[in-house]
Amino acid sequence: MDCIQSIQKAIEYMEEHMLEEINYEDVARQLYMSNYHFHRMFSMITGMTANEYIRNRKLSMAAQELIMSGNRVIDIAYKYGYESPESFTKAFSRFHGVTPNVAKRSGAKLQSFNRLVIKIKLEGGSVMEYRIVEREKFQLLTKVQSFCNESVTEEGNTEIPRFWKKCSEDGVFNVLNKHTKKHDFYGVCAPVSKESKYFDYGIGMVYDGGEVPDGYQIWNVEPTLWAVFKCIGEDGRCIGETWDRIFKEFLPSSDYNMLDDTDFELYPEDGNSDYFCEIWVPVEKK
Repeated sequence: MDCIQSIQKAIEYMEEHMLEEINYEDVARQLYMSNYHFHRMFSMITGMTANEYIRNRKLSMAAQELIMSGNRVIDIAYKYGYESPESFTKAFSRFHGVTPNVAKRSGAKLQSFNRLVIKIKLEGGSVMEYRIVEREKFQLLTKVQSFCNESVTEEGNTEIPRFWKKCSEDGVFNVLNKHTKKHDFYGVCAPVSKESKYFDYGIGMVYDGGEVPDGYQIWNVEPTLWAVFKCIGEDGRCIGETWDRIFKEFLPSSDYNMLDDTDFELYPEDGNSDYFCEIWVPVEKK
């Protein structure tokens, strides 16, 4: 299933179960995706998280019901999954700018958040260069840390750049250089498990069978096809921009689906003045 079909199926499931207690993890399970992969894909393509979509739809629907029916605020609060009228009033006021009681009055201005409809929008002009590479299984010696799935698409989130900085300050790079022969840097990430709320991110170099220092791990990268993209820019902001184009331009229109597995950034040892790093995306033919 390609990414657009997956998003459409996700929307259909959320809409059918909107009055139930669901979140992005339930949707990911329906699509047989890891929580991490689904959260990133949905957020990149739609510009919002699945949890935000569910919350906004419920509050929009609740407002319509307040206006059109004579139901009490407390009944509507419980119907849309809120534990108390107070928590419902707080969320409702933050979204609509007025309380539920004010919304029941004639003439109150409310926010309408309609169901998402996926449309293919053709945008011409820009070229997205990539290459398809077949690579055998390899291993990395890595320093690994876990991050919350939802942090990966938070605007302004700097957890991973701070992890790189801390590794530099703590001498991790020196340890990696000492215990490996090839000194290209890899920034690898993958879901901890399909059900986990966290993903692992590792900084490493190609492992060649030597000693594994305390506090480091061997990361196995399985053989597959890879779509490889250059990140053009002077700093890490170009990584997010490239991922955005991968999900919105490359995956919907190419002959490849992204696999729910390890992907990585590659920073060549010798450096290269025409790009910041490469993103390697595991793919398969549709």
